[in-house]
Amino acid sequence: MSDVLIRIKRAVLAGNYRFSEKALLEMHVDALTELDVAESIVNAVAIYRTLRSRSPFRKSREYLYVIQSPNLAGLAIYTKGKLLREAGMEIYYFLVSSKRVV
Repeated sequence: MSDVLIRIKRAVLAGNYRFSEKALLEMHVDALTELDVAESIVNAVAIYRTLRSRSPFRKSREYLYVIQSPNLAGLAIYTKGKLLREAGMEIYYFLVSSKRVV
């Protein structure tokens, strides 16, 4: 298991995560709860894909992590997010997607 995935899991287990408005909307459409998404992250065995942000407005490199993993009920969930540092602690921010994998 990668160091980044361990850091993401620790942030989620500590409750240090946030959802973008888009992620919340997609969760609502797919009838997913925050707990479903958190369980999916905790159950993950690998990061499916790492994407580098292409925004010209970023001053430093920013990476987005795609994770596909089931929650405790076995429902496969796709998430995309990034690790941020706020007030000295890491926060996992669900950015674009949190949805059921079909």
